[in-house]
Amino acid sequence: MDRNSVTWTGPMPAVTTPFKSDGQIDEQAFAGNVERLLKEGATGIVAGGCTGEFWALSNAERKRLFALSAEVMKGRGTLVVGTGAVTVDEAVDLTNAAEKAGVDGALIVPPYFVKLTDDEIFAHYADVNDRVGLPLAVYNIPGNAVNALTPALVLRLADLDKVVAVKESSGDWNNYYSTYLAVHERLRVFCGPSSVFGVPAVDLGADGTVDCFPNMWPVGGLDLYFAPKRGDRARAAEVQAMGRRLTDLCTSGGRTLYPATKAAMDMMGLPGGGVPRRPLRALEGEPLKGLERGLKQLGLL
Repeated sequence: MDRNSVTWTGPMPAVTTPFKSDGQIDEQAFAGNVERLLKEGATGIVAGGCTGEFWALSNAERKRLFALSAEVMKGRGTLVVGTGAVTVDEAVDLTNAAEKAGVDGALIVPPYFVKLTDDEIFAHYADVNDRVGLPLAVYNIPGNAVNALTPALVLRLADLDKVVAVKESSGDWNNYYSTYLAVHERLRVFCGPSSVFGVPAVDLGADGTVDCFPNMWPVGGLDLYFAPKRGDRARAAEVQAMGRRLTDLCTSGGRTLYPATKAAMDMMGLPGGGVPRRPLRALEGEPLKGLERGLKQLGLL
């Protein structure tokens, strides 16, 4: 397999996992969010990733989320789900469950918390690769995973048969673009922090974007891909500036990205928000008020 083995392209939002008051996954709200995003033009979704709080879900819940995502999508776009885990056996079990559920591919973050060498990271992916059937996207997000997929390491990973794509979410333009240059002829390259530099990434050849902001930014979050693709420079500049401002708003003033995203969705009356799962806590007090003020100033409320 390689980039030509799949047709993944365009804006594929990393969707939230909403929860009911009793802590269970709110399947109706999840479906409502996915339906909205598809109607707005999303070419697919990524479910159960970082935005989807995979690290707070049991493996049984993750598998149910895979099945739910396939039920909701009904083949109307690309469905990629997060199946990364610290151990090879867990990653294999989750990936094979995802394949059984009918998804199109698996997004696999490197093992997290424990610091690994590049050889150990490569061996982890190689072991998973040999025991699964789905096309794989490797996921670089060192700010969360500790372990980084450098451009050189991603190039090595491109030799694995099942690896067809990379989601580059380092937030570092130099690392993103170096990765793109190293592997774009072999792998599909998706820009993670499209709110920060999605427009230039798309201008220079990114296959698509995978970001959390479409959850709380109707249409605009998708136009980070569509505006530059259609050559609308004014709109591209507008949405990139808004993305930068939203990023700053959601990561300052006592706020972090995932609780802020869900709080913003609630303020806008969008499905899929609600409370995050602990150890994250819902925004309250001044962080919540500051988010509301900021969204009003940006014209989103």
